[in-house]
Amino acid sequence: MNLDIDYYELLEVERTADEKTLKSAYRRIAMECHPDRNPGCDKSEARFKAVSQAYDVLKDPQKRAAYDRLGKAAFENGGMGGGGQGGGGFGDFSDIFESFFGDAFGGRQRGPARGADLRYDLEISLDEAFHGKDAEITIDVATACGTCEGTGATPGSGKRRCNLCAGHGKVRAQQGFFVVERTCPTCHGRGEVIEDPCRVCAGEGRKDERKTISVNIPPGVDEGTRIRVAGKGEAGPYGAAAGDLYIFIHLSRHKVFERDGTTLFCRVPVSFTTAALGGEIRIPGLDGAEHLIIVPEGIQSGKQLRQRGAGMPVLQGRGRGDMVIQIDVETPSKLSARQKEILREFRETETGEECPQSTGFFDKLKGIWDGIAT
Repeated sequence: MNLDIDYYELLEVERTADEKTLKSAYRRIAMECHPDRNPGCDKSEARFKAVSQAYDVLKDPQKRAAYDRLGKAAFENGGMGGGGQGGGGFGDFSDIFESFFGDAFGGRQRGPARGADLRYDLEISLDEAFHGKDAEITIDVATACGTCEGTGATPGSGKRRCNLCAGHGKVRAQQGFFVVERTCPTCHGRGEVIEDPCRVCAGEGRKDERKTISVNIPPGVDEGTRIRVAGKGEAGPYGAAAGDLYIFIHLSRHKVFERDGTTLFCRVPVSFTTAALGGEIRIPGLDGAEHLIIVPEGIQSGKQLRQRGAGMPVLQGRGRGDMVIQIDVETPSKLSARQKEILREFRETETGEECPQSTGFFDKLKGIWDGIAT
């Protein structure tokens, strides 16, 4: 089985599957291929890790949105904390049961979860992508409460052990032959409760604010480049660590240049006399310099000329790409009487050697018609 396939295919669900369908599919497949049930089977172990990685991404709305847009590339180089081997999946059966029923095998107490990651889409010009820039963005984000410093408790008050779960963060309930362990509804798994909740943040330790954040956009960024700003996502509840902010770059259309990686393309119209006799053209580059391009005589429309080192800078690297100029020979549409006379004189002196491509083409057509006639 090819495990390097689409996450939805790994879980055998449609791309529109809801959370309940995803959970059910993962539970079924994880039970089938778990290493504890298939000792010594490398194939089952690999499949288990792959489906765990897939479920870890798709169960999280933010990670799923990133995967739907960018595929597995959204999680490369540490992006969004997902997509690694194992993907934050489950190591044993107790992990699986804990995910779906609560941990019935020992009651591990978990601390507050870190804050959510945030995404911001930023559009910049091609010139700004060439030179880089310092940008300021404004986002609405949950930040640590300044009154209680993120603890959720009124200053001067404290916390006490939860009486319901005795500080374990989980409670057990008898259901027939089974003992099911769930997160404590009083302390929400923290094992302790706040005696006097902060009145500003209602005891959560964070509040919504509008913040302005400075971001450095390095030279060479491209469409879809993802920039991670650590710790600038939402603050975690009850003093937990903040998530990260991910900025996705989008480029606006340039009036002259198009871009492919580090290569800049532009189409330059030249007169038919310049194309025939040769000449020079000057192209202002994004670097502010004027680039001299030599046009060889006899150049045809569609021919590309390359200027080395005049393209986009390499992101987080050295050097620059190239500038590619495509020549478009322009046929004059308005001629004076004298100009028309000169062209007629030129036509009368043509031998066919001046334009070998057109002469050869019509010779081929003549050969076709002669063949039909015979």
